[in-house]
Amino acid sequence: MKNKIKELRAREGYTQGDLADAVGVSRQTINAIEKGKFDPSLPLAFRLSDLFETPIEGIFTQED
Repeated sequence: MKNKIKELRAREGYTQGDLADAVGVSRQTINAIEKGKFDPSLPLAFRLSDLFETPIEGIFTQED
């Protein structure tokens, strides 16, 4: 799954650690999501969506 976490995080001035703390996961989880190695759970996707005030489908898209 493709995502815009890295760009949204940079736009808001968060480090991976800051973002991880804000949504209750490890920095390694944020890193894995950004690299496309891990798809977040639905509850985590909603927390990210709420934090960035962006719909889930505006953050995550299916890979072609």
